[in-house]
Amino acid sequence: MFKNHLKIAWRNIKKDKLFTTIKIGGFAMGIAACLLIAMFIRNELSYDDHYQNKDRIFRVVMQGVMNGEVLKSVHFQNLFAETLESTYPEIEKAGKINTSELFGAGRRAFRVKGTSQNNFEEGFIFADQGAFEILEFDVKEGSPDQVLSNPGSIVMTAEKAAKYFPNGNALGSTIFLDDDTSKPYTVTGVIDENPMQKSHLDFDFLLVVEDKNTSWTTTNYFTYLLVDQNTNIATLENKMAAILEDYFIPAQVERGVGEDFMEVLKTLEYKLQPVTDIHLKSDIKMGDRLKHGDIRFVWLFAAIAGFVLLLAIINFINLSTAKSANRAKEVGLRKTVGAFKSNLVNQFLTESVIFSLISFVLGILLAWALLPTFNSIAAKSIVMPWSAWWFLPLLLFASLFVGILAGLYPALYLSAFKPVNVLKGNLSIGSKSGSLRSGLVIFQFTTSVVLIIGTLIIYQQMNFILDKKLGYDKEQVLMVQGANLLSNNVNTFKDRLLGLSEVKSVSVSDYLPVEGTKRNGNTFNKIGEGDQERGVPGQIWRVDFDYINTLGLTMNQGRGFSEEFASDSSAIVINAAMAKELGFDNPIGKRITNGQEWTVIGVLEDFHFKSLKEEITPLSLVIGNSPSIVSVKLNAAATTSALQDIEKVWQEYVPNQAFEYTFLDQEFTQMHDDVQRVGKIFNSFALFAILVACLGLFALSAFLVEQRKKEISIRLVLGAPFKSIYQLLTLDFMKLILISIGIAIPIGWYMMNRWLEDFAYRITIGWGIFISAALIALAIAILTISYQSIIAALTKPLKSLRTE
Repeated sequence: MFKNHLKIAWRNIKKDKLFTTIKIGGFAMGIAACLLIAMFIRNELSYDDHYQNKDRIFRVVMQGVMNGEVLKSVHFQNLFAETLESTYPEIEKAGKINTSELFGAGRRAFRVKGTSQNNFEEGFIFADQGAFEILEFDVKEGSPDQVLSNPGSIVMTAEKAAKYFPNGNALGSTIFLDDDTSKPYTVTGVIDENPMQKSHLDFDFLLVVEDKNTSWTTTNYFTYLLVDQNTNIATLENKMAAILEDYFIPAQVERGVGEDFMEVLKTLEYKLQPVTDIHLKSDIKMGDRLKHGDIRFVWLFAAIAGFVLLLAIINFINLSTAKSANRAKEVGLRKTVGAFKSNLVNQFLTESVIFSLISFVLGILLAWALLPTFNSIAAKSIVMPWSAWWFLPLLLFASLFVGILAGLYPALYLSAFKPVNVLKGNLSIGSKSGSLRSGLVIFQFTTSVVLIIGTLIIYQQMNFILDKKLGYDKEQVLMVQGANLLSNNVNTFKDRLLGLSEVKSVSVSDYLPVEGTKRNGNTFNKIGEGDQERGVPGQIWRVDFDYINTLGLTMNQGRGFSEEFASDSSAIVINAAMAKELGFDNPIGKRITNGQEWTVIGVLEDFHFKSLKEEITPLSLVIGNSPSIVSVKLNAAATTSALQDIEKVWQEYVPNQAFEYTFLDQEFTQMHDDVQRVGKIFNSFALFAILVACLGLFALSAFLVEQRKKEISIRLVLGAPFKSIYQLLTLDFMKLILISIGIAIPIGWYMMNRWLEDFAYRITIGWGIFISAALIALAIAILTISYQSIIAALTKPLKSLRTE
């Protein structure tokens, strides 16, 4: 019997190639989208999941309330980790990591002793032995318990070790950073980089922490803890409050803070964040400057995957029932000659499972083919887990389950035809199920319209970010990297560049308004202005005299720096946000301190020096030495020749060293690449869902035409014009689409308004977006329905009526 079911199923699959292609194609697209999203979600949820002691590893977070807002920070003092370890016996080990460019993390020039070529590498961070052991790095060479125990130690990944030491002699070798031969580093370990591909930390080189700072007011380190397995985390958090009372708060009071800030200090508390939560569940506004995912997007993509698969199943059901009239006589004859309903159900379920198996095979192949493109969009390195024991059995089970689920309703529906009604040509069953099908099409297009709204808003927000007036000119600014290799020649190099006709201006400073450059947070107080309620936290950037001009910053009050004024060595230029926070109406000439006294000579118009997700905060500029990056403002028409000329000058001063550069506008775009990636992923899967929904609408229109074929023929015989037939077949669908739009608009508004809350600077969701989404949905629906309606209206009546 089963062999007979297979034979009949195969014949029916081949009989109507168009509907077979649509059924399998829609199913395959849904499966491919679902599989890609599932692999993406699995990848995101697996971050920091490889630690053997993952349930006992935590990162410390400090939180407090300021102006009614809960603020969180993960930056702690140099002595914090060892104080915790020595104070609380339930903490087995504590360690610290520093990722700040201010201390030498990030991008640095790298050279092996005995070679002359410096190579620029990105991934330097600082760590101590405690953090190394807590985070369970897989040591391939070296002693795991000693790799970061001694000053001058450096640990590198196996990939970098193979790059610089192809003969495998990395251990014990000497390294120079930034061409500084006075401070050599010794390679003490080589670690496997593969587990780190799913770690919240991204690095290639670990430098040992050699900080001797004992101040409890200087915060630069992430602190990690390995706790005893029987530790009650809430109890430990409460006990850790003693560190605030004994060390941190007294240090702040000694430094001098106002009553207002004292109230903030009273709200401070320590929380322990599980290491597995860092990647997806970090909401640290006083940022850790790490690349994070977002658990909300994980669940959003999971919902999209579920919707796409559900839409594909709905399509299968509709297409099966749409062709019911073609199977009705088969059912009638089978029942007449003695077939039981169970036989027919088994027959139709067999067909459904075959459709599902074929669709799954094609869907898996489609996902495999699209995976490289998806990895490129998502900046991932996801691979199909072919070798995993559970992968193929899970897909086989899923194909059988989905096949039965999708085929159950059509099987029961088709097997319920009454032989007498069918053989008399009186097939009305199914037409009474219009409310179900109407509900399905409303569901499909509500989902599609929500996704269209989301796509339009993400697109507009990204354009808003990339085109927003930033307060500085990012165009045609060349960033020459590794300029600290010039040593004492950096100012001579700058003067030589100023002599090039393609160059407008040049500035030497590592502090720039893009990620990956230095930051230095301080607290500022007014001098001679009476009692100040609280210190103002803000950035202090060391720049040269040409910085303001090179970046095109705008002065609101006062002046910028000038070499004509010797007093500018103790002068400070602040932004409008800092002037407001300090309470200055007329800041020029006022004095402020961050431990050193400064005189305000100018106020800058606020400019965005962080991601547009964050508000502009207080910032100041002072004259100082920060020589790793030289910013060159170029003439727009001379970029190519300028690069060649600048490289020639570079080679004169630093022969045999690579000329490395980027452009400021490219760095700005890269600063928001996480938002762009999410947008591209969302848009891609939205397109999948819309295509599947269109196939569903095609199925519904096909069903309607199938059910009303003879009615249409009679109307045509009686002289009904093409226009009336077209309206007859499309008007009901247009009503359903309009209902879908009405439901989708508030859902889309709510979801995207929540998404936009992440941005301090965002678009306003206007009615134009919803009107555009509605018009797009209507256009898609009309194009989809029109094919079946036009075919039906142009069909010769005789073809449908000759069977009567």
